Amino acid sequence: MARTFDDNGIPADGLLPVWWGRDTDLTISAVQALDPWLKDGVNRVWREGFLPQPVVRFTGERDSDGRLRDGYLTSFVNLSCVQRISGTHHHAQLIDIWISALSAIGIHAGRLTISGDLTVWHRGPVSGITLFFSCDGNVFADAVLLWHTARPEYLATDIGSGAERLAWILSKVSWAETVFGPTAALWGVDLVDAVRTATLLVMAGIRPGATGPGSALRRVLRPVPATMAAAGLGRIVRAQRTYWTAIGMTGPGWPAIATALEDEVLSAEH
Repeated sequence: MARTFDDNGIPADGLLPVWWGRDTDLTISAVQALDPWLKDGVNRVWREGFLPQPVVRFTGERDSDGRLRDGYLTSFVNLSCVQRISGTHHHAQLIDIWISALSAIGIHAGRLTISGDLTVWHRGPVSGITLFFSCDGNVFADAVLLWHTARPEYLATDIGSGAERLAWILSKVSWAETVFGPTAALWGVDLVDAVRTATLLVMAGIRPGATGPGSALRRVLRPVPATMAAAGLGRIVRAQRTYWTAIGMTGPGWPAIATALEDEVLSAEH
């Protein structure tokens, strides 16, 4: 997908910090890269272009037993095109490039539908219109036309999907196996999801604390039993750190991360 966007003059950009600290403690969407343009009405952005952004969200849908539903994770890669644009025609061009990028990875246009309407939503200083992409009847992405409400000439596009959802569409195995491999069958999605998210947060420089990002780290570790932390989280942490480094994250090595997570889980028991 990155090559398709690059071929169309939209190169990949560097990652945003996961520790955000503006409006949200953590980065929850790649479109936050456009905050100066969309929220402040100034001709500046933090990042722009094709962005495979690690994000953390605590809003994933859960079943009646509190388990994450298929298609949802606490941390994932928000694979996006975030771009300042000159008009709606430019937005349409970027949607066309997105469809070409999907085709390049094997999700062809014949399997896609785009739905939605022209209802405008408003969130703080930003307004927008959202369209949804479905593949074989399942929604997996959206394309959002955005603008600064008071200064609508500050227009932008945010087209994105979870990289993990794209992998699931292309996979012939379950959601759990697609995302976590055989580890999910051993420990369950929610537990491995917790360790993956905690690994990302520690890589981003976050340590356990009572407020802010530190409290998010403590919250995400709650599903990890003390008996498992006492035995050691090294094997799971190694795999999850490998996942995040492949996206471009840097940070401590797996032994330091595993120790930090184990110590926090065990200290919470006392």
